[in-house]
This record gives sequence, structure tokens and C-alpha cells, in this order.
Amino acid sequence: MTSGTLYLVPATLGECRLEAVLPAEVCEIARSLDYFIVENAKSARSELKRLGFPRPLRDIDIRELPREPTLAELDALLVPLIAGRSAGLMSEAGVPAVADPGARLVQAAHEAKIRVAPLVGPSSILLALMASGLNGQSFAFHGYLPIREPERSKRIAELESESLLDQRTQIFIETPYRNAALFSALLQACRPATRLCIASGLTTDRERIESRRIDIWRSLPTPAIEKKPSVFLLLAE
Repeated sequence: MTSGTLYLVPATLGECRLEAVLPAEVCEIARSLDYFIVENAKSARSELKRLGFPRPLRDIDIRELPREPTLAELDALLVPLIAGRSAGLMSEAGVPAVADPGARLVQAAHEAKIRVAPLVGPSSILLALMASGLNGQSFAFHGYLPIREPERSKRIAELESESLLDQRTQIFIETPYRNAALFSALLQACRPATRLCIASGLTTDRERIESRRIDIWRSLPTPAIEKKPSVFLLLAE
């Protein structure tokens, strides 16, 4: 028996023109599936509705992937694929399996010899790097930094030192309502010559991308990034 395919289906990053971020073929593949493994069922239904899904969503098998899935949970999610049914893996926003628990499912699919097919779509991390003007030859994504002080400032200093040593762009994110606090910590912890890019609301009509030295950022008002999904990029010089 031939197993199904695990399609990695990108989701939009916010309100935008669908055709601007998702190729028609990606939309067609997503509309052809009747089994989805998702980070959040509610947001997945909204995204499928935006895709113009041709069937009632109540008839679609949508299962949530636990944030820290056990082997047994991963195996259960892959049973339909082993039986020959294809599935779509969807993140809450952007591409699945990048800064997303879906990576565990993809690994399990490979181990089960299930075909994995990544589909083209928006990645906030790469879009931010493209637009930052920072080093795109050497970069690292670090996810979320510590929330509390002094751990957060200590981590920022470590990342800045690594960036200066290796000329590596350091990329990280924060929960939107803590963006302003992270920005303030960066201004306090970083050297004046270090470059900081903040990319917010990517692909939406609220998109704002600014890349400046820390000493310039310190002379300006705090950017309007509170409650806006944002990517932070740092390069020490």
C-alpha cells in the first residue's frame, strides 16, 4: 500500500491579499485535502475559509498537534497517512515546522517513510532577514528570549557578542504585547554601533520595517510595535 503525502501548507501572516503571498497551486493542493494537522483548529478553519475551501469545514478532519507531542500522539496522527490518505500540516501563521511544533511530526513522517512535500508561502523570519540589510550569509534564529531581567539582558549581551565575533545576524521574536519591553531592553543592553532591525506586520497593510544603529534608535520615539507580530534582527559591528 502506498502511503499518503504530508503537505506542509503555509498560512498567511495576517490580513492580506491571498494571491500576493500564496501561489495558486498551493491553494489548489490545500483545497484538495480532507485531513489537516494544525497548531490551532480555530485559526486553521479561518485560513481554510479564506482559501475558498470547496466543502463544508465540518466535514473536514482537523486535528490539533500538541505543543510537545508524545511518540504515541505523533504515531496516531500519521495513521491515516500510512493508510494512504494525504494530509496538510498547518502552523498558526507562516510556514509550518519553523519555530513551530510541526517539526516533530515531520521527523516522525520521515521515519515512517511518508513523503513530505513543502509548499511555497510566507516566512516572517526570511522576509525580515531579506528586508533588514543585515548579514544574510550567516544568521541564526533563537526563538523567544527570556522574559525576566536580568536573564533577558544577559542573553541579549551573549547574542551581541556572538554576532560581533562571527558577523552573524541574530534573529528572535517576542509575544506581541511584550514587544515594547524587549525593544527597551535591547536599547539598554546593546552597543551604540550594533544594528537593529524591527520588521512588524509583514505582508499586511500595517507592515513596517526599520533598520538602524542602536544609537539612532535611542534618539527616536519608541516604534509602534506593541501588539503587532514582529521579528527582531541584530548585527553587531
